Amino acid sequence: MTIYYLSLGANAGPKKKTLSQAVEMLDSSAHVSVTAVSSLYKTPPWGKTDQPDFLNGAALIETDLDGPALLRVCQHIETSLGRVRHEKWGARTIDIDLVYSPDVTYDTDVLKLPHPYMTERAFVLIPVRDIAPELIINGKAIGMWLQGLDDIETIQKYAEPVDWFRKEFTYGKNTDCR
Repeated sequence: MTIYYLSLGANAGPKKKTLSQAVEMLDSSAHVSVTAVSSLYKTPPWGKTDQPDFLNGAALIETDLDGPALLRVCQHIETSLGRVRHEKWGARTIDIDLVYSPDVTYDTDVLKLPHPYMTERAFVLIPVRDIAPELIINGKAIGMWLQGLDDIETIQKYAEPVDWFRKEFTYGKNTDCR
């Protein structure tokens, strides 16, 4: 089984409900098991700033799929939940990104893992830190990556894990963060 950290976000429609549905769909997918979710955070838009705030969270999954196959599962879930790609960094009903795996890396036209902007985005790192506070990314602790980011003060906790995803596991207490 391969471990992946996913970043999830939404800023259109019923955001919290859509994020919950996305994680439920991931967990019910063949070959995918959600083992932890983060709190949800209200975050300002990044890149294209003239749009509504996002809700962002993270999920830790285990799967026997390779990265490209997992990406296809995530994109199918996005489409099922109404995601339409109008413009880069534009408003969206759901966004599911593969951001990190301690087990594999990819550098293809389709998938780059670790995600090339992961360590530059507090809205990705803070939810991932909820799940894996001791995670090391590219040789550096996740907390160290956060220290250099300007947008860390703009992120507000919105919902605890049990308020948006109901699965029996220990929220934010995963110790296997390799």
